Amino acid sequence: MFDILVAGEINPDLILSGNVLPEFGQVEKLVDSAVLAVGSSSAIFACGAARLGLKVAFIGVCGQDVFGRFMLDKMQKRGVDVSNVIVRADGPTGICVILNQGSDRAILTHLGLIADLKSSDIPEGLLRQAHHLHVASYFLQTKLQPGLPALFQRAHSLGLTTSLDANYDPSEKWLGFDELLSTTNIFLPNKTEALSITQVNDVESASKRLAGICELAAIKLGPDGALACRQNKITYAKSIELNVVDAVGAGDSFDAGFLFGYLNKWSLERSLRLACVCGALSTQQAGGIEGQPTLEEAMKYVP
Repeated sequence: MFDILVAGEINPDLILSGNVLPEFGQVEKLVDSAVLAVGSSSAIFACGAARLGLKVAFIGVCGQDVFGRFMLDKMQKRGVDVSNVIVRADGPTGICVILNQGSDRAILTHLGLIADLKSSDIPEGLLRQAHHLHVASYFLQTKLQPGLPALFQRAHSLGLTTSLDANYDPSEKWLGFDELLSTTNIFLPNKTEALSITQVNDVESASKRLAGICELAAIKLGPDGALACRQNKITYAKSIELNVVDAVGAGDSFDAGFLFGYLNKWSLERSLRLACVCGALSTQQAGGIEGQPTLEEAMKYVP
């Protein structure tokens, strides 16, 4: 049995750091570093959850190419079961080029096969092997979107709980959530996403509106920590102060920490604190997974 099944996108990140603002007109600039790292919110989350000791399986689509092999090898080495990943020879693995400036970044994404996973690709037999189903990058997984409410309902009928981290909407329309959130146990947006989806001006009101549809909403506030709302009650947790090396994937590591606590029936306050700690510690090394803590490392900061 798996603690978590992740249905997600697969792509590496090429992270360029330093003076990364480009100048057109064939101007060549030198950057401080270039790192090819595990990318995709789903894969970074899966690695973070496995790092904490959860048993994690992954299903997604990638190409039969160097980027696909890189991703599957890295996830497997982190303890993620990738035996259900669909590998295709008729398309390329997606890739993100990240222009990183410490706590801020710009992202250029080539979708490749990122969007190709469909709910019909996820067999009932695989769902039956898991306790929880997690989906991230909702707006990039366009072929998964139409069937996702039904997939979550199917998961619930088999006894699974569900979670969603939508990530940013490139179209900035923020549509399609009411039906989906009604089938979601845990919604994990950041502040910008929560305010955009709810069209309200403050994060507490946004959290109450979201938690009125799903079981609970946990909203990431960056260096200010996070808040969670369940049954109209709001809980806050602080982050830990660290000098950020690379913020790529911090929100996905947050999700891993929160779901570890949730699946182990921790209090909301303690789960939220672990999530903040996991997100913060992940920023101490370049790339989304290199700084992810073990449970022992994270618990040094959790009462």
